[in-house]
Amino acid sequence: MNHRKRNWLIGIGLCTGVGIAVLFVAAHMLANRFEPYIRQQAVLYLQERFDSEVELAALRVSLPKVSPLKLLLRHGHDTVALVEAEDIAVRHNGRRDVPPMFLMKHFSFEVELGSLFDVPKKVRRVTLDGMEINIPPKGERPKLGPDEEQPKGLYGRPEEPGVIIEEVFVLNSVLTIIPKEKEKKPLRFDLHRVTLESAGTNVAMKYNAALTNAKPPGEILSEGAFGPWNADEPGDTSLAGEYDFDNADLGVFKGIAGILESTGQFEGTLSSIAVHGQATVPNFRLKQAGNVVPLSTRFEVLVDGTNGNTTLKPVTGTLGKTSFTTSGAVIKRETDVHRSVSLDVTMPQGNIRDLLRLSMKGESFMEGRISLKTKIDIPPLTGTVRQKLLLDGQFDISEARFLKSRIQDQIDTLSRRGQGQPTNKEIDQVLSGMAGIFHLENEMITFRSLSFAVPGAGVDLAGTYDLDGDAMDFHGTLSLQAKVSQTMTGWKRWVLKPVDPFFSKQGAGTLLHIQVVGTAKKPEFGRDRQKKKDEVPASLAKTSGDK
Repeated sequence: MNHRKRNWLIGIGLCTGVGIAVLFVAAHMLANRFEPYIRQQAVLYLQERFDSEVELAALRVSLPKVSPLKLLLRHGHDTVALVEAEDIAVRHNGRRDVPPMFLMKHFSFEVELGSLFDVPKKVRRVTLDGMEINIPPKGERPKLGPDEEQPKGLYGRPEEPGVIIEEVFVLNSVLTIIPKEKEKKPLRFDLHRVTLESAGTNVAMKYNAALTNAKPPGEILSEGAFGPWNADEPGDTSLAGEYDFDNADLGVFKGIAGILESTGQFEGTLSSIAVHGQATVPNFRLKQAGNVVPLSTRFEVLVDGTNGNTTLKPVTGTLGKTSFTTSGAVIKRETDVHRSVSLDVTMPQGNIRDLLRLSMKGESFMEGRISLKTKIDIPPLTGTVRQKLLLDGQFDISEARFLKSRIQDQIDTLSRRGQGQPTNKEIDQVLSGMAGIFHLENEMITFRSLSFAVPGAGVDLAGTYDLDGDAMDFHGTLSLQAKVSQTMTGWKRWVLKPVDPFFSKQGAGTLLHIQVVGTAKKPEFGRDRQKKKDEVPASLAKTSGDK
């Protein structure tokens, strides 16, 4: 080999060695730069996505055992890095007076190194563990989106997202909704497991979630689609899906108890969610009475997920054997301390036994049919529900029979006397009817009309009942088909014949002006002292009093 050729080979070898050395040095430097670059990109993504400040305590990048040269030559493709971070806080820009939007004890994600330089960047999987999500009261929630209009791409469409996350796993996390009233406890939702798929900025995320509801406490399983997130108007963010709500304890609410099970579907936006579903409470009861009456409903409601306002349109339900329909709204306005309730309830053909069993201790004292139509209003004022409750409606009870023999015997006696057959024992187990038009306000029920009827006799009253003071004051008439003398037996029947004309009025054999005063436990029946011209025979007054 001549001298020139040897020098040429030595030069090539030196150049090759230097080139390889440079490649190794460059690859090593590139590998060392992945960690700060990934850290920068992770923080930048969170800042831009939520227009927020991001604090990151620690971040580690774990690379597989691969030569730096191979990493460089393949541009990072087929090399997946595991990125782990701890103690992350995402805060509303410029807001240190409210809790962070998100707190995360630990998060990790997998990313192919080659995709770090792609547009958009793709992240295979993100796992969030021990996350806390804090939602301030409405009116105190900072704007989450940037002030300037989002940049547009070709044909005026939004630019492609900078990062596409293919899967997100949320574990052992908590969603807390902070109330406006400082004395109230926050609503806490335990998020056991939430899975999100394809979370690009302009792409809806598929989700699957398991969580514990705050109030009433119960377990929720739900799946569907959520997003894309609208940072400028969060309430316009779309969502759809279905849910199962199990083992919800209604006992946390005042006055009621039972375990609720519900299933349904929903769709819309966060500020207008249309929900269709059904719910059952096999052991529904009022705490004061304690009697179980099964409750089931089918409902269509419109929910504002940003403030909890709910419109019922309508709800159909069955309480025991009684069907009813409810429509209306439960709303809280910005200036209100409490929610207001406004409902219209219609019960076309109910079972009075179901209602009495639900509302009173012990067994029902009456059976029959009831139709009811009423408006229920609970204004957003302080005080108990009983103090605030407003009712305005009417009812009609038909085919009623008292189940306690003593009361039914008195009703049968009234019917016999009213028909002028006081000794006819075949008049037995007669059916009663009752109807009324009522208004409740300030714990005072005003009956514009209240009527009670059995074959041969009828009572028509008007008056008030004070719920707080347990005081009643009713005035009206007792009308009988029979004349006064015909209500008696023996010699009394003949003695009273001369006074029959004085009591036969307005087409009735006997018309008496009566009053019912006293308390619900000790009512006093008698003649209306404001109608002195009516003299009620003592025996007849006793009969009406027994009733």
